[in-house]
Amino acid sequence: MKHLSKFLLLLFVLAGTTSFAQTTFKFGRINSQELIDLMPERDSAFIKLDKLSKELQENMEALQNEFQTKAATYQQKQATWTAALLETKQRELEDLRNRFNQLQQSAPQDFQAEQQKLLSPVYQKANETIKALGKENGCTFVFDLSTGAIPYFDEAQSIDLLPLARKKLGIPADKVPMQINPQPAEQAAAPAK
Repeated sequence: MKHLSKFLLLLFVLAGTTSFAQTTFKFGRINSQELIDLMPERDSAFIKLDKLSKELQENMEALQNEFQTKAATYQQKQATWTAALLETKQRELEDLRNRFNQLQQSAPQDFQAEQQKLLSPVYQKANETIKALGKENGCTFVFDLSTGAIPYFDEAQSIDLLPLARKKLGIPADKVPMQINPQPAEQAAAPAK
């Protein structure tokens, strides 16, 4: 990291002399996160993730409701049941509690795994597009503004690759990022004991 910052400082000092910068370096800039947010593949991934989140939440709520219903029935009728029936009902309640706890623990990992599976190709396509555009436009360096690593840049000395990336990927100029916030189902309250 230390060597990288020294290298970048050297590049900016050398770029200060106009004849050197014009003949040797051409800088490109892009906000890769903005590009990814505009990609249709990201939108479809977010729709799938939103659906998965809702399914996980519904499953957790269904298990919790089933547990509460059976626990209430157990409370009301336990005095009239035989010992064998009581034992069976207790095992049913314990099984439901265990299934709920297992789902509660596995849901975030399942969601993350699916998120990784769906979004990895989107990030890969964006990176490949940025590399190709950098090459096609003769850029020596392309700076990603989404990382915040470049606090200042001279717009006249760099090429904004986002409009070119939009065109290359067939993204309309007026498209705005879809506003979906896929999050795994929040931890539902644990069933009562």
